[in-house]
Amino acid sequence: MYVYDEHDRKLALERVEQFRDQTRRALAGELSEEEFLPLRLQNGLYVQRLAPMLRICVPYGMLRSDQLRRLARITRDYDKGYAHFTTRTNVQLNWPRIEDVPDILAELAEVEMHANQTSGNCIRNTTTDPFSGVQADEVADPRPYCEIIRQWSTFHPEFAFLPRKFKIAMNASERTDRAAIQVHDIGLQLVRNDQGELGFRVHVGGGLGRTPMIGPVIREFLPEADLLTYLEAILRVYNRYGRRDNKFKARIKILVKALTPEGFAEKVETEWQHIKDSPTRLTPEAIEHYRSYFTEPAYETLPDASELLAQQRFENREFDQWVAHNVDAHKRPGYAIVTLTLKKTGIPPGDVSDAQLEHIADLADEFSFGEVRSTHEQNLVLADVRQDRLLELWQRLRPLGFATPNLNTLTDVICCPGGDYCALANAKSIPVAEAIQRRFDDLDYLYDLGKIDLNISGCMNACGHHHVGNIGILGVDKKGEEFYQISLGGNSHHNASIGKILGPSFAQEDIPEVIAKIIDVYVEQRTEEETFLDTYQRIGIDPFKERVYA
Repeated sequence: MYVYDEHDRKLALERVEQFRDQTRRALAGELSEEEFLPLRLQNGLYVQRLAPMLRICVPYGMLRSDQLRRLARITRDYDKGYAHFTTRTNVQLNWPRIEDVPDILAELAEVEMHANQTSGNCIRNTTTDPFSGVQADEVADPRPYCEIIRQWSTFHPEFAFLPRKFKIAMNASERTDRAAIQVHDIGLQLVRNDQGELGFRVHVGGGLGRTPMIGPVIREFLPEADLLTYLEAILRVYNRYGRRDNKFKARIKILVKALTPEGFAEKVETEWQHIKDSPTRLTPEAIEHYRSYFTEPAYETLPDASELLAQQRFENREFDQWVAHNVDAHKRPGYAIVTLTLKKTGIPPGDVSDAQLEHIADLADEFSFGEVRSTHEQNLVLADVRQDRLLELWQRLRPLGFATPNLNTLTDVICCPGGDYCALANAKSIPVAEAIQRRFDDLDYLYDLGKIDLNISGCMNACGHHHVGNIGILGVDKKGEEFYQISLGGNSHHNASIGKILGPSFAQEDIPEVIAKIIDVYVEQRTEEETFLDTYQRIGIDPFKERVYA
């Protein structure tokens, strides 16, 4: 994985000292709140309902064990002993003091971490598939390109004050999309053309929030050398024509819709002609330079351990369930990809204590070359585990609460912090997630139901990605009371779709029963091979609506 060079280190340290002075001036009254706002936002600092919140950047979801240990120490020394993994693969601290934030940033800089551009009207953290570099079906490893985008976008003076926040995601798998690229401002799919050349299919204008949209394709094939110049052309068009009069309409998706995808693409092509041959164009040498950062770890030549694994699974049903749901195939023989689920009932999705962070760091060192990856589903991944050590790892994970074998089931809930923490939220999210998890606590029943994505957001900003959940739950304000709107049919993968609203909203205490009725319709109507989404797409929303509102 990428390690900072001297330029990165100097930049991080300079930003820490700059923000230390800005914070001092703000606390002394020398900067107004209005003046301090853009400064703190570009350093990841929010002021939330109960306390400040600091969002720490995890570029394309990659973390080293020493970084995990430092996060553990920071949560213990400056917060309440836990951290929260977000749907952008970042880490949030919910209780830091404003006056402590410069010290936190200084501690992060010591382990090559920062909080730059995790908020504000700038280019946010670029995300990608957490299985990047270890899955057999990817076109190429997307992480070098994510790193290229990270370096290009960091403190880019032209794009520091965009009309609205801006998010880029990249996917490399032809089989699935674990990065949800079509609901990002820019989504990049790695592809090869008929000549075998590497490049990108470019989606622009996706996004969730008040106006959810699937990003249309504006270019089927962009050569890899043109990645930055084309991104620059897109951003310039957005910067020039994007609305600034209404913050809810100041997103590139609104501009793409207003101009039409074809009209927007034409403006981008026109702008691109002026800069496509500029020094920002990537050379083969530059691309290879960044690829060299992402070398394979010291894999051993291992025999396939499927027979041993089959025997272990036969002897231990719980272990068998975990392997079936939380372990994926690795491109190297004898290795496996393991997902640690942060969705144990009774724990807010994505939350990890300081002690747990330290344990995960130990496990990363022992089982996965000192590396952990965070996912937009709010789980963690050990990407390089020996097959013959899976049983040992599972035994270590169980007492830590990370071995719940519910990945991709109804209880693997994506959930924002909601009204318990967020000043923007209309309603609480975490208690709703827990109530659903408790209602559906039978693993055998969950396995029978198959793959179901259930996502919860506390407001229309959609940090819980409710629009693209097979079942989505949105917190709404109804005359000062908390209610919840249900949507069905959302999907964030290659065939992405926005869920349709079921009907009038429900009180919090009714949600588990409503979900149960929806599931009952699915069970009654499905064919043997259908997932929930398959059944919904075949029968439509009306049978669900009739049952729920009967």
